[in-house]
Amino acid sequence: MIYRFRIILDTEEDIFRDIEIEQTATCEDLHNSITQSFGFDGTEMASFYISDDEWRQGEEIALFDMGEGQTPLRTMIETPLEEVLSEDQTRLIYVYDFLNLWTFFVELGEIAEVEDGKSYPNLMYVHGQIPAQAPEADFSGDEDDFDEDDPFAEDDDDYDIEDYDGLDFDENWN
Repeated sequence: MIYRFRIILDTEEDIFRDIEIEQTATCEDLHNSITQSFGFDGTEMASFYISDDEWRQGEEIALFDMGEGQTPLRTMIETPLEEVLSEDQTRLIYVYDFLNLWTFFVELGEIAEVEDGKSYPNLMYVHGQIPAQAPEADFSGDEDDFDEDDPFAEDDDDYDIEDYDGLDFDENWN
């Protein structure tokens, strides 16, 4: 089977590529197809993130596992596309070059039969030219996304951090 993707650059202008690739290909194969189709040299770090229908970032699939933690990251070369994508799970976020944060929305649009005589991966369609610099990322979020239960939300209490007497603790406890 063949996966047909639309890869959209996160920018105000419509810039996207349509790519088809075997479902047995790895995430690294898709990474290489994306970098080539957008004209990158492929030398920068990159990651895919499994995404939900609201494009919220989930589990990371990294180009390389450079972590020193106890739980290793999934890597692109070891992760077949068919392991992370299906008719029910169709979205990935792809970030290329962590210094510039080129961010792409990757959506599985169709699962099709292999066509005889066609080689894969195949760049099917190109729309828009990639800008010279990565679009500026907006990390501000929407006001509607504010969560009252967020432990990092601004406190509206009246504590004065400089008022040690009013904090009800013994600063010489040890």
